[in-house]
This record gives sequence, C-alpha cells and structure tokens, in this order.
Amino acid sequence: MNTGQDVQLDELDARLIELLAEEPRIGVLECSRRLSVARGTVQARLDKLVGRGVVGGFGPEISPAAIGFGVTSFVTLEISQRHGHDQVTAHLAAIPEVLEAHTITGSSDLLCRIVARSNTDLQRVIDQIVASEGIRRASTIIALAEQIPYRTLPLVRSAAEGKEGPPLNAFGRGGAPS
Repeated sequence: MNTGQDVQLDELDARLIELLAEEPRIGVLECSRRLSVARGTVQARLDKLVGRGVVGGFGPEISPAAIGFGVTSFVTLEISQRHGHDQVTAHLAAIPEVLEAHTITGSSDLLCRIVARSNTDLQRVIDQIVASEGIRRASTIIALAEQIPYRTLPLVRSAAEGKEGPPLNAFGRGGAPS
C-alpha cells in the first residue's frame, strides 16, 4: 500500500477507476472499448494502479445494515500505555463488529467504527471492546444517519485534475481571507 509517495493520476486513470467503480464486474476488454483505448493500455494502467496501491481490491462493497447491522457507532478509546497498541489492536481485530480502527491525536488514542444489530446489541459490543486490560476508557457516539457515504471518486477526479483544494486564509482554513 502506498503511504507517502506522491501518486499522480491522469484523466485516463480517473476514467478507468470511475468505470470500475460503477461496474465492478466489467472486463478489461469492455473497459478498453468504452474508454476507446487498447486492451493492453487498460491492463497496464490497471496493473500500475494496483501496484502503486491506488486500487486496493475488486471485492463487493458490503452494507452492514443490509445484513442486519443497522446501528453504526464511533468509539474513541484511551489505552494504557503499559499495554501498548499491539495488544489492544489484536483484541479489537477479534471482534467482528469492529469495522476499522485508527490511531488518532488528541485526548484519545484510537478511533473505531463499529456496528451492531440494535442499541442493546451495541452495549454487548462495547462491553466486549472494553474487556481488554489495555483499554482505560471508551467514549461512544451513535450515528443517527449517514449524510455522506464513504467515497473516493471525487478525490480521484480532483487528483486527476491536479486540484489541491481551496487556498488557505490567515487562519489556515479554506476559502477567501476574511
């Protein structure tokens, strides 16, 4: 996975990624036909995107709600520095309802996105999470509604167009200076 290298995307890369996102089961030959480029070009671009970590997989996107996990929650965890991240991470990885965990800055150490079947089930999942000796404190926020789903295509398009975002004002925020 690419974690620091500046990866450049061009218009063809962006169009290929968008096409695969819209129709994940499409073949390389059909991609080449729709993009009006040679099959070898599509295959080479796709191999390069995978090799650089831009494209991480071709599997199905699973909706937790569609399989019965309708409650989404975000949990911040303070961990005991004596136990460290590894023990806590291993504990969290063993809990199927923990979808992702990130080391963060601020008053907490980890941010987790978790799912549950109901609020009662959420309590079971939280109890399972805090059962680790390495976790000192947890704070939970229940998501009421998803306003913007996880997305990367606008980012791909922006990268292909060479956009860097709005200029920063005197306060380090995007937009025109006040």
